[in-house]
Parts: sequence; structure tokens; C-alpha cells
Amino acid sequence: MDSDFFRLFNALLALPSVSSANPLIDMGNRLVIDHLANVFSDLGFKVEVLTLAHNPHKANLIATRGIGDGGLVLSGHTDTVPFDEKLWTVNPLQLTQKDGKLFGLGSTDMKGFFAVVHAALQVFKDVAFKRPLIIVATADEESSMDGARALVNQGRPKGRYALIGEPTSLCPVNRHKGVMMERMRVQGKSGHSSNPALGKNALEAMHDVIGELLRFRAELQRDYRNPHFALDVPTLNLGVIHGGDNPNRICGHCELEFDIRLLPGMASANLRAAIRERIAPIIAQHQVEFTFTPLFPGVEAFANESNDLLRTCETLTGYSGQSVSYGTEAPFLQQLGMDTIVLGPGSIDVAHQPDEYMALSQVQPCIELLQKLIRHYCLAG
Repeated sequence: MDSDFFRLFNALLALPSVSSANPLIDMGNRLVIDHLANVFSDLGFKVEVLTLAHNPHKANLIATRGIGDGGLVLSGHTDTVPFDEKLWTVNPLQLTQKDGKLFGLGSTDMKGFFAVVHAALQVFKDVAFKRPLIIVATADEESSMDGARALVNQGRPKGRYALIGEPTSLCPVNRHKGVMMERMRVQGKSGHSSNPALGKNALEAMHDVIGELLRFRAELQRDYRNPHFALDVPTLNLGVIHGGDNPNRICGHCELEFDIRLLPGMASANLRAAIRERIAPIIAQHQVEFTFTPLFPGVEAFANESNDLLRTCETLTGYSGQSVSYGTEAPFLQQLGMDTIVLGPGSIDVAHQPDEYMALSQVQPCIELLQKLIRHYCLAG
């Protein structure tokens, strides 16, 4: 690899862009977006920086070279998860190369992908594309997916094929589970525990709610299965519960947070409606107040079973399409009408962890793969 690759890789890592549901540690991504805008503008791309409506410090990038219909989208996100520098053995905001690995926060998930894309484009500097090549860089994939949601609302971009460069060890991924994270709150009435009639026990109501959720989970796992996934059923995890304030007081309030991992063919809106219907009799029985709200809008499951881009990547990589349990921006690009898969360098096994890295051995194969896809979808025909 030449020095330009390592220079860009390091520059992207050095610009912190943590996204988090916690506003105390949440950051913008404009420094990364502006840097990429300059980088791709220098390669002859028409660059658009699209600021998110709710936050001027966050933006998406759409960089286009070539005109006409169709073409190829190469997409990735510019944010990272939060980090604790004390747990790293290297500087997380600096590229460290050792033992055949490229270390740094976002090296594999997924700022490093943009350095790989930039390296792949060097052979096309003076080539006229017959169909457009579009580079997309998004905000907030690691928290709210607001960047991808903004693209859907804007109806952009308009490519025909889309590859999302999340770390898949260069294996094409054409299915993943969806996720919904929900909060339930039961508001009862506190009182002296010596006389239960003085109050309405929110914890007892929540106990019955949890029992109903577990019955619902059993039914989902009975009715939905997909053999393409290692864990072939949907899951429902009870993650957080808080309630009451003292053992000698009737519990006046109780709050539960849980998540559901959806299989393709399941819709989060339908599940929320079913949960509300099942919980309503319990709330009426206990005569308590109840609220049920998403912690974030959720990500739908993704499946693209038979498509040209998948077949092309299967041929080029020698790997069949795979299913994964984590979520990506693929459902959003698919919603825009694009033939979408997930495929990129690095391993998801080291993402979101101290000493995250991209294996150097995957860089050149990914460059060559991207070059073949560009030739096929932007130059041929």
C-alpha cells in the first residue's frame, strides 16, 4: 500500500466522531464528512454535504462521479462507538500498524473502508464512467441511524446497486436481523406496605406484564424460524428494570426496557401493536397507568435473496451470501430501491472493542474487488 492510503486512514481515525444516545458523550461527524468531501472532490466527484435537520454538527455526504441512470453506490458510516482510552494498548485516535494489523477506533467499523475506496479509485483518475459511481458517508449509524433515515426522507441517492462496506471479512451478507428497543412504564400508587389497599402496586402489575412478554416470546419462536441464521428464531431480551424506592412502601412505579431481534418477514410496527393488545387487559385488571414507547425507531430486518449484485460478489469472492445477527443501514438503502448487500474488509468480531483493527491482508483483496465492481457496474456495456 502507498503512503496516501495510510495517510488518509490515519487522518480519518484522528477525527473523533462518537455517536451515542447519551448526549454527554455524543459528538458530531462534520470534521470527518468535510475531510472526505475534500478527498473525493480532488478525485473529480461532485460533492454534496447534507446537514441533518436536527443537528448542524452532523451530516451525510453524497459524492458522485458520472451521470445517468443506474450505477454503483459504495456506502459507509463515519461515526464510531464510545471508547475508553485506558483499555487500549495503542492510541485509539491514531493509526498503528503492527503484526499485520491496522489498529484504531473505527479502523474496521468503519472509517477504514473509505481509505480502501479511495485507494481503489486511483486507477480510474482519468477514466470516464458510463454510469455513476456514488460514495455515501452517513452519520449516527451506531446510535439512531438518523443519517440513513435522512437519506430515505430525501429520496437520495438514486443508484441501482449498493454495497455497504461494513466488516464482513470480505464475505457477502444478504440477510440480517432487525432490532427494536422498547421501554414500558407502569405508574401505580404508593402507600404503606402494611395495607395493600392503600395503593396500586406497579411492580406486581409489571410482574404480570413480564409474564405476558415471555409467553409472547415463546409464540414468536414457535411461529417464526429462518434456517439461514445460526440462531434461527427471533429473540426478546429483558434488559433493564427499575421500580419502587423502599421495601416498606407499595411500589408506585416500575420501568422495563427490552429488545426484540426480528427475522426477515417480521415488522416492528406489527409487533408493537400485538404487545399493546396483549398488555391492555393486564393494565385494566391492575387499574394502573401504562406507557409504551420505543427507545429509538428501530431497524427492520434485511433480506435480499436473489439479486445481481449478490451473484456478482459471490462469483468474485468465492463465498455464498451469509446471514448475520447484527444490523446495518442495508434496509434503508434497500428502501430507496437499490439492490443492496453488505460486504467489507475487517471482522465484526473485533468491532466495538478496545484495540479494534483491520487485518492488512484484507486491504488489497478489497481494493481489487471494488475495482472489479466499478468496472462491471460503471464502465461496462
